Amino acid sequence: MDYVEPIVAIANCLGTSVCKYLQYHRKMNDYVRNFKRMRDELNCKMEDIELQLKAELLRPLGKMPKKGVENWLKDVKEMIREAQVVENEVRNGRYLCRACNGKLVDEKTREMKGFLDKAPNASEGLAMDGPSAGLLLPTSELVGGEAVRNEIWACLMQEEVSKIGVWGMGGVGKTTIMKHIHNDLLKQQRFERVIWVTISKEFNVMKVQDDIADALKLKEDWPREGDKLRRAAILSEMLKNAGKHVLILHDVWDKVSLEEVGIPEPSSSNGCKLVLTTRSENVCKYMGCKVIKVKPLSEEEAVILFLNKVGPNIVQSPTIMPTLKHVVNECAGLPLTIVAVAGTMKGEDNPLIWKNALRELKERIGKVEGVEAEVIERLKFSFDHLKDEKVKYCFLHCALYPEDFEIEKDKLIECWIDEGFIDDMGTRQEMKEKGQVILKKLEDNCLLENVSSEEMKMHDAVRDMALSITRMNPRYMIQAGLQLGELPENEQWSLDIEKVSLMHNSISEVSIDVLPTKCQLLTTLLLQHNPIKKIPYSFFINMPCLCVLNLSFTKIESLPNSISELKNLTTLLLRGCEELRGLPCLSMLQELKKLDLYGTEIEEVPEGMDMLIKLRYLDLQVFTLNEIPAGLLPKLVHLQHLSFAVDNEETSLKVEEMEPLKKLECLTGHFEDISEFNKFISSMQQSKKNLIKYYLQVGSCFKPAQIHPITDKTVTIGGVQSWEGELIMHPVEIQELNIVECDYLRNLVDDNSFFKNAIDLRVCRILWCEGIECLVPLSSSSCSSAHPFQSLEVLHLRDLPKLSALLMKDAGIGSATTSTSAPSATFSHLKRIEVCRCSSMKTLLPHWLLPNLQNLEEIWVAECYEIVEILGAETSEVEEKGSDALIKFHLPKLRELELWSLPNLKSICSKSGVMVCDSLQFIQVAGDCYKLKRIPPFVPLVGNGQPYAYAPPSLTIDSNTRWWESLEWDDHPNFKNILRSNPEEDKRYDPFMV
Repeated sequence: MDYVEPIVAIANCLGTSVCKYLQYHRKMNDYVRNFKRMRDELNCKMEDIELQLKAELLRPLGKMPKKGVENWLKDVKEMIREAQVVENEVRNGRYLCRACNGKLVDEKTREMKGFLDKAPNASEGLAMDGPSAGLLLPTSELVGGEAVRNEIWACLMQEEVSKIGVWGMGGVGKTTIMKHIHNDLLKQQRFERVIWVTISKEFNVMKVQDDIADALKLKEDWPREGDKLRRAAILSEMLKNAGKHVLILHDVWDKVSLEEVGIPEPSSSNGCKLVLTTRSENVCKYMGCKVIKVKPLSEEEAVILFLNKVGPNIVQSPTIMPTLKHVVNECAGLPLTIVAVAGTMKGEDNPLIWKNALRELKERIGKVEGVEAEVIERLKFSFDHLKDEKVKYCFLHCALYPEDFEIEKDKLIECWIDEGFIDDMGTRQEMKEKGQVILKKLEDNCLLENVSSEEMKMHDAVRDMALSITRMNPRYMIQAGLQLGELPENEQWSLDIEKVSLMHNSISEVSIDVLPTKCQLLTTLLLQHNPIKKIPYSFFINMPCLCVLNLSFTKIESLPNSISELKNLTTLLLRGCEELRGLPCLSMLQELKKLDLYGTEIEEVPEGMDMLIKLRYLDLQVFTLNEIPAGLLPKLVHLQHLSFAVDNEETSLKVEEMEPLKKLECLTGHFEDISEFNKFISSMQQSKKNLIKYYLQVGSCFKPAQIHPITDKTVTIGGVQSWEGELIMHPVEIQELNIVECDYLRNLVDDNSFFKNAIDLRVCRILWCEGIECLVPLSSSSCSSAHPFQSLEVLHLRDLPKLSALLMKDAGIGSATTSTSAPSATFSHLKRIEVCRCSSMKTLLPHWLLPNLQNLEEIWVAECYEIVEILGAETSEVEEKGSDALIKFHLPKLRELELWSLPNLKSICSKSGVMVCDSLQFIQVAGDCYKLKRIPPFVPLVGNGQPYAYAPPSLTIDSNTRWWESLEWDDHPNFKNILRSNPEEDKRYDPFMV
């Protein structure tokens, strides 16, 4: 049997004419070369199209890929995958006949040539105007539901239908269908705005008003506080002025008064539409909607969806398929339960396990009555099949958040660690990695869904299932995000309650009249984001087992002394309590592992802190803190995370205090000088311990608005006038370095050899350094063996009055190099350069440096009053090429060029130069740039096109009208018509907010 296919292939080949057969045989190698060339060419074309499409989508916002472009990219990716299969077959000698291989390769080459010929024309644009009326929502593939989708769409297009009610049971797919409708409306541009607002079970007028105002981008004119009636009047006017729009009210549980919210009644006269999704047909009827029901999937659709999720190995098992179809039937055609059960059974290839799953599902559904109860039981099947009990607790913890709450992944994992759901694994990093694994497990089982790369949320039906579990065992009381004005009544605090979530409410007072009874089993109390000012002494007396207490972002002014009675407390969170001035003695909290006081106003380290020897996480980023008591830190030897304010000299770190902290992984703080910093790094090196995450400031304490760390490993050096020895990098591999007010520095290589070895440095900012003349002096002997800034991606230079060049042949003389080229790796990964107020600089980037800048995407230059050109060619280069020759400035990935207040700027590139950068999509000229009289001509990346009739296909020029009209077009008068311009009046700008 193994030889049948090759024999058939040979037979097919023999069916070809003898001449062609011999040609395939003799020129096999030529066919393979042509195949590889065509595959590479097609792959490059695909990458070019993707890059250009990405550039078009980025600016201006609101663009969408053209359908033909999307389809071409999709088909080409499949073609390249098929080509790889062919290459593997030929390489492995699948066919015995050389001619057969030649024929196979030739046919695939022709197919690829056909795709290449049909490639989208970038000069005609790859994107179209799209979601300017709103942002596209992420959504999953729609299986079934097409009929309902078409019905909803038809109603939206009918003038006589103004209100549409889409109803169906939880998990039937209402959300997915409406997300597709929402995105289709944006693509079709039938309406000026499409607004999506989630209502949820606990309807709150103020929240709905805020959400609609946010969707309309009402910031300055929208009152965040105040009377609901006045806000409704303002919102009504805003919506009337918003033009024809579609307002989607998602997840409506009860009738909504449009008048109370401030939503004008939609009608054929104003052309506006209202669509609501709900589980109740009565809600649709009460609100006068055209009623559309979302029905469960058909048996065939349900099987298709299930098979898509369960995996191909199951599809190919004939012994499992009959049972699988019965399992699908038990999911009742609900997409949510189908994907949940499929996720649970993914990878299971044992027929007995499938039969057991079928039996279990039938038993679950048989023991309850009612549609909603059946949905919950089906979802509980997935929950119960989570093998690890602690993973189940991690899932149930998500129900403590308000309905439809978008939960930050990192913060959620921190909560799991606080609760003890993730085992103590030695290091905090290992526990966080375990948390990521648990998140993935819950996502795969469709118990959590991704909102973005940083956030997760629970489907409302899944949350209902979780709540049904927490009402029994374990016992939770969850009243989060319900706008409660006071604590729940005394009788709701039952003796067996374990976790209480009252977060995100409006509780301002904890009254003595409403205090819980003795809660012997209560371990978690979440009160964050409430305006609580005071807690009575007796409140904590009734909670002997409390482990986690979260009072973050409350208005608490002080804690009662009874907090000391919580001898089992492991986590105390007071983050963002801006009114908090002090804490009672903490010495009795012997089990405390985490204490977060970030952003409070305490002036002294709480008394008894030195007794908290189990502390692993301590955040004291408090500007008002007077000092760190000597001898405190050496007692806290289990600390893994330690943070002090970097802008508070009173809390400077001392090496002798830090040395005992052998388990430290994350550190934020301030060192007085380089010497102290180096001692700390040396001590880390000796203990063979690396920090995983840090933000360290050395020298002067300040926190300018421009410094926002964007990496996990950041060092800021400020006001240091001499470095005693070189800055030690290892074992702390710095990714982000800020140098501020270090006036003695003339360059960054001769004056400190750190940069020669900073192989991980991604971001570098140099601010207010009076002596800097260049970054790298090329005459330095050290440059011959090192590649400074080889990994750098962002370079920000500001207020450097003597800086005349990035790289210079002789920094002492100050003349730029003419013949020396930069070390090949220097700046080779640079993506963005920002230069502000560097008054000695005349040319930003010389032509000889451009080969190193092939990854440069953004250039931002502001208030450099002597700068004459952005891209410059040396006189010798012009003389060498001849006065009539074009000098090409090749920056293939440049997307944005922003120029602000450059009064002496005469050219973007030398007069004899042309720009080669098809990716360029945005040039902005603002402020005084009136000596700039020409836009440089362009030549395409590929081909020998004339520069006078070409511009990057997605290029837009944003400028003021006066400057645009002053441009000269004598050399190439047709060029102006090709460029896309958007002249406006000058806007106010802040050149320091980079």
